[in-house]
Parts: sequence; structure tokens; C-alpha cells
Amino acid sequence: MSGQRVLDWDGLLNARDLGGLPAEGGRIRWGAVVRAEHPAALTAAGWEGLRQHGVRTIIDLTGLDEDETDRAPRPSGLTTVRVPLEDKSDTEFWDRWGGAFSCTPLYYEPFLDRYPRLVAEVVAAVVHAEPGGVLVHCGGGRDRTGLIALVLLASVGVSAQDIAEDYAISHQRRAELCSAAGLGDDTPKIREFLAQHDATERGLLDEIVNGRDFADYLRTSGLGDEGLATLRERLVAPA
Repeated sequence: MSGQRVLDWDGLLNARDLGGLPAEGGRIRWGAVVRAEHPAALTAAGWEGLRQHGVRTIIDLTGLDEDETDRAPRPSGLTTVRVPLEDKSDTEFWDRWGGAFSCTPLYYEPFLDRYPRLVAEVVAAVVHAEPGGVLVHCGGGRDRTGLIALVLLASVGVSAQDIAEDYAISHQRRAELCSAAGLGDDTPKIREFLAQHDATERGLLDEIVNGRDFADYLRTSGLGDEGLATLRERLVAPA
């Protein structure tokens, strides 16, 4: 399996394989981790594409109030692990960092500081997943999924530039997603909001990735040395 970043699975527009990105000591394995929007819209053919790609575990970052009904039955042999990434009962945090902030990387750094054990719990779900690929998703596949993708990739030495370029793909794909749903693309509003805060997505992601040791962050947040070693083995194909 190699060479196909953007995945054309019927029912999804924002699905892509993180494989091929340069990491410390090698490259991200093809088929190890896929990021996407909520897979509920997958058709039977789309689910078959996911299965043939090797995905065997789905990590759902959405809250219990975001349940969606699957358009077609999920194939047997798939395990779904739900780890809601946003605790809206923490009103102190979300009153400050919710709304427009949570549609941008502006909230990533405060979130990482506030919820290290929750972030490590999601990564542990990747570490302990059954053999096969892992799909990580939120609602639209950009912000919450982007945060977890950043942590996974940065922890094994993927550069800030490559992480930012991967993040940017979601804007293009979400524009298609919004168009298909009859909604307006929010990218111009996001860029305007960031400009009001003297920020850009690329600049923010560069600061976040280079501003901390993500392997140490996960280690001390509960993943431990063994978990980190297993994560690296799962994600990185040696050069």
C-alpha cells in the first residue's frame, strides 16, 4: 500500500492517509492512520473501500450529543473506540476557547496544556488498537482530528511544515464537503478571524510543533516509555 494520500471512499470527502510523511528515522507507514470526517455518510461501497484499505479500528472524537446514523451498516470486524475530545462541562475553558477559536489552531496550545491525560488517552487508543489501520475522526475532520494528527505526527518527528501542509488539505476538502451539504465554506471567515489575532494557521502550527517535546508530553501524560515505543513501531516505517 503506497502513494495515495487523499482517499476516495464513497460518502467521505475529507479522508486521507497520513502515510509517506517524513518522520525521525523513516516515514509514516501507509495505512497506519487515516484521518477523516464522521464516517456515518459512507455507502456500502465506501465502507468496503475503508475495509480494503486495512482499517480495523475507528477512534471517534465526537461527543455524545453528536451521534449520527450510519447510512449503511458498518462491516463486521471493525472496532469503534469513542473518546470524546471536548468536555463542554468545563465552562471555564470553553467560554474562553470555544466558538470561533475552536475552529482554528488558536485553541490547540491551551487545550494541550489543559487536557494532557485526555490527549494521551486518545493516543493510547491508537497504540492499543487491534492489528490493522486506525481511522481517527471528529465531525468535519479538521480541528479535533487535526489536533490529534498533530500530536501523533509530532511525537515521531514529522516536521511542522509537513503537519501544516496536511492540515491545510482539510480546507480544500471541507469546501467540497460544505458545497455538497449546501453550506458555505468557512475558510475565509477563519482566515479573517486569525488575522484579527495577528496569526496564521501555518505560524500557529509551527509554534505548537516546535514549542514542546511531544514525545515527552505523551510520556509524562500517561503513555509511558513502552507506549511511546509501540506508537513509533506502529507509525514509522524505518528508512
